[in-house]
Formats: sequence, structure tokens, C-alpha cells
Amino acid sequence: MSELQVMSEIAVEDATEVDFSVLKRLNAAWPKRSTLASDIGRLHTDDEFFDPSVPDYPEHFLPFANHPSWIDAGAEQRQKVLTAAWLVYNQRVITAEEEVANPTFQRIAHGTLFGLSGAALREAAQQAHVDETWHTYMHILAMRKTGELRGMDTMPTYPDAVTYRRLVEARAASSGEDENEILDFAWTVVSEISINAYLELLSNDQDIQPYHSLVTRLHARDESAHGAVLIEIAKAAYGAMSEQQRRWFVTALPRALRAFAETDYSVWPIVLSHAGFEDADAIVAEMKNYPGNELLVRDFSGLTRLGRALHIEIEFPE
Repeated sequence: MSELQVMSEIAVEDATEVDFSVLKRLNAAWPKRSTLASDIGRLHTDDEFFDPSVPDYPEHFLPFANHPSWIDAGAEQRQKVLTAAWLVYNQRVITAEEEVANPTFQRIAHGTLFGLSGAALREAAQQAHVDETWHTYMHILAMRKTGELRGMDTMPTYPDAVTYRRLVEARAASSGEDENEILDFAWTVVSEISINAYLELLSNDQDIQPYHSLVTRLHARDESAHGAVLIEIAKAAYGAMSEQQRRWFVTALPRALRAFAETDYSVWPIVLSHAGFEDADAIVAEMKNYPGNELLVRDFSGLTRLGRALHIEIEFPE
């Protein structure tokens, strides 16, 4: 990835003018808008809509969906893989919330990140923090329900989600804590602005369990507001950064985006082996060469909006 150009000081001033009217409007709407307030009961229903014959995850999103071993597999094997894929999907969402977004929101709400202040900004961050904790619960509940309904008491141990692993790697190679703070913020911005593209892989799918679509649809509704909040927070943060911090930030954005969008090859051999595929490693090795398999998410519209807001040019993954 090529380094992004940093704006002139005049352009920085123009791009970092926070629209507090947006934050105040979203803050005022939160008590009724948040799914925590409006939809908590829908997630504690009985399981009348569960149909064992309906898959837990869309088959066409599996990176090996066209592999002969998958096509020839029996129904029980395929069901185990699709259930595991749904559980992995949830775990990836939880990791993005717990390990990436929430620590940043907490620091903003407490006024300890880049010296950001202002009641509207900190209130928006606190609301988002509450939402994210609720989202973690939603996905934990979804995983528990799926395990109970499918009779899956135990699952293999999977690596940390690839988005978080890439952040850990970036931090390990950084120049120190000052750069790490920028990396954490960049990963949060990308995750929060782009997560809807990941949630919408399933939120409108009509061929999977309705409960699974509901969980992702409710989560996506909250994240629509978070995207707008993060753009305003990013403006304020960018204006508070030093020139070196801005350089780190604009360089980190495409790295964070690739980490969020990429297919996690490390998890699939475990999923396939657990379902009884003896050629799991070979399947994964072959699927890496399939055109279009490198990225799971390809909707970068959220980062396009961020680039326009900050007057920076972002190079997207191909």
C-alpha cells in the first residue's frame, strides 16, 4: 500500500470542523433509536422460527463453496460447517467490538484520547460504548442459542479474529505507544465505519435462519448511526493530532481496512476438520488461489465518506 498524502494545514482546518448538530441530533434520538431500548424483547423469544433444515450461514459466502470436496459432502457435514461459519462470524463481530471499538469509545467518553472534549462528542462516544456492549451480548446470545438448538456443546478453539490479529501485529512493529494509540484509533474508525458491510452479508439474507438475520439486521441499524458519529469524531481527532500522528493515521487506514475486509484463512482448516473433512488443509490451500477469495467484504463506501470528510485519498484493497 502506498502512503497517503497529508493535507496542508489550511486543508486540515477545513476538514476538521466538527458538525456538532449531527452529534446532538443523534444523541437526542438515541433513547428511542437504540436497539437496546426498542428491540431487546425480540431477541428473547422462544425458538418457534427455528427450522433444522434451514442453514445457519449462507453457503455462497463460503470461500470453498465451489470446491469438489464441498460439493460431494453429505448433508450432516455441510450443516456442521455452516453452523461453525455462523459461530465464527459472530465471534469476529464480538472481537471487533470488545478488542477494537470499545476501548477507544471508553477513552473518548472519558476525555483521555487526543484531548478530545465537548459534551456532545463525549456523550455520543458513551452511547456508542453502551450500544457495543449490548451488541456483544446479542451475538453471545445468538451463539448460545445456536449451540443449544444444534446440539453443539463444544466447538474447537479458533484463532483470534483476523482484524484483531493484524492490529496486534501492527502494534508489535510500531515505533512505540504514541504510534500504537494512532493504530488503535485507525482500527476503530475503520471497523465502526465499515462493519455494516460485514453485517449486511447476512442481515437481508432470506435463506438462513430468521433469527440470524434479525441479530445482524438490528446490529446494522445501530451501526448506521455509529458511522456518522465516527466521522465527526475522526474530524475532531485529526485536528488534534500532530503532523506525525496524521501521517501515521493516514498510513494506518488502508492497513486497517484490509485487516477488516480480508478472508481469514486460518480458521477454515479448523472448521473443516471438525466437520470431518480429511482434506481440510488441501481445500484451504486451493481456495487461496480462487479469484475473488482474498476479500470477504468489498463495500468500502464508509471509508470513501471518511476520505471525503478529511480531504484525504484512500487506496482501497483490490
